[in-house]
Amino acid sequence: MTGLDALQIGLWSFPVLLGLIALRVPIGLAMLCTGFAGSYLINQSPLMALAQLKTMPYGSFSSYSLSILPLFLLMGQFASLGGMSRALMQAAESFVGHRRGGIAMAVIAASGGFGAICGSSLATAATMGQVALPEMRKYGYEGGLASATLAAGGTLGILIPPSVILVIYAILAEQNIAKLFVAAIIPGLLAMFGYMLTVSILVRRNPGAIKASPKADWSARLSALGTIWPVLSIFLVVVGGIYTGLFTPTEAAAIGAAATGLVALKAGRLNRSTLLAAITSTASASAMVFFIILGAGFYNGFLALSGLPQLLAEFVAQSGLSPWQLLFLVLALFLALGCVMESLSIILLTVPLLFPILSGLDFGLPASDFGLWFGILVLIVVEIGLITPPVGLNLFVINRLAPDVSLKDTFRAVLPFVVSDLVRVCLLVLFPSLSLAFVWLFF
Repeated sequence: MTGLDALQIGLWSFPVLLGLIALRVPIGLAMLCTGFAGSYLINQSPLMALAQLKTMPYGSFSSYSLSILPLFLLMGQFASLGGMSRALMQAAESFVGHRRGGIAMAVIAASGGFGAICGSSLATAATMGQVALPEMRKYGYEGGLASATLAAGGTLGILIPPSVILVIYAILAEQNIAKLFVAAIIPGLLAMFGYMLTVSILVRRNPGAIKASPKADWSARLSALGTIWPVLSIFLVVVGGIYTGLFTPTEAAAIGAAATGLVALKAGRLNRSTLLAAITSTASASAMVFFIILGAGFYNGFLALSGLPQLLAEFVAQSGLSPWQLLFLVLALFLALGCVMESLSIILLTVPLLFPILSGLDFGLPASDFGLWFGILVLIVVEIGLITPPVGLNLFVINRLAPDVSLKDTFRAVLPFVVSDLVRVCLLVLFPSLSLAFVWLFF
């Protein structure tokens, strides 16, 4: 088969893949089938694809770095059992609940705190939704605003370190996990501030409908802070231990999982049945992630065989576009894909293809700094997809918790939070030091 024919197959694979996803074929299976079929059409033989089946699963899943994923997922399961989300919500409410829109701001702050020990956006949205939704309704927040706030707050689960998505990016782009975690701290705090500012603006439209909670005195606030010491301790041990080199990210994940498990046990919520449920949920989520990684490996191998990455590199070299114009095009592509695809799939599908091209361009940063900065930008743009219609997985998670709120109302209410995210992306593009300041300071 000629190179042109192979290239055409590579180009046609994208609409085929998106079509399978639209038909609700699981993304991992869709990429696996498309990659297998494409390799067969190029080679006119299934032997090469079958040979990949023999070697690729072991080569991918035997990686020591991937063992961090189920440990962080288990950590999130134990954190949910330990009642940490409720303690965080009460502590945040004691400080800002008396302000206009304070309950919604407390939800954002608590979501950020829970994300610091969870690492999963969907888990953060689901857990905080169960705790905070009744509280928000109690104080008069209408359905759309309440569900949109919870969905946006949930995205902090993958931005505030530790983050499962950042680990995947670090493996794909061969970046330092500890530096990526440190680089995500300021963007994560900016996200929390931006969401709180958005809430403050939104509640001014109809201030009479929303009530504030009674103002807590300092003794009540200090008492509430005393209930969240496990969260702060675990976060400092996990992230601080990684930063200081006391242990590796995988060891930190194991320590974090053990610590959250002990907190859940002390709270009386960890027994034989809940432990089995947590392990089963972790195994199910891990299997889903690993299967997507396998499918992406097959599909990316097929794309390399088709010659499409080489063509894309030649196009970039001959396009005459500046590095910054290409970066904005890539980020726009991530935004578009985020409207129809799941975040992990986007990372696995695009980073191996686009990162080598962009890393060879001149952005005025050393190669190591560019890898960290680009990773944070990718993470944030993918995070936007979690609250962007028509997919917006966080929106559907919250909708299941609040079935009386229509998706249309949630979609409309979440748009200001999307605008806040886009403003943050522009700031991080224009000022790379916002992502890299702590890396330069501590490493």
